[in-house]
Amino acid sequence: MAKKHPTSVQSTESDLWRHSLFKKLYDAGRKIWATKGEEQEAGKKEFIEVLRQLEGELGNKPYFEGESFGFLDIALITFYSWFYAFETCENFSIEAECPKLIAWAKRCMQKESVSKTLPDKNKVYEFVLGMKKMFGME
Repeated sequence: MAKKHPTSVQSTESDLWRHSLFKKLYDAGRKIWATKGEEQEAGKKEFIEVLRQLEGELGNKPYFEGESFGFLDIALITFYSWFYAFETCENFSIEAECPKLIAWAKRCMQKESVSKTLPDKNKVYEFVLGMKKMFGME
């Protein structure tokens, strides 16, 4: 059976959906480390909600595009380096909220091309602490 390829409209809709999620994930992540109080709490909730949407898209597949590590996996795994900093600074667990997504991230990290490319989580954490200090968010 021939593999169906998306139409240009489907591809455009998919690209817009991905861009929207990336922007939401980035914006919510920034709220976690660059704000305080209610705005920070809202950022945590938004961040987890976007991760849950991604987890729903992942479903039971090993990778976002199915059996193969693909473009969306490459784009999304970059956020994983920040998870430790968010969890440590703000005392919440992404794994408790999105276990399938963390399992996916760990699967991606088993790939040498991923693990050797992403920044060390401790260095990201130190960077976040420095940014929080610089912006008076300690």
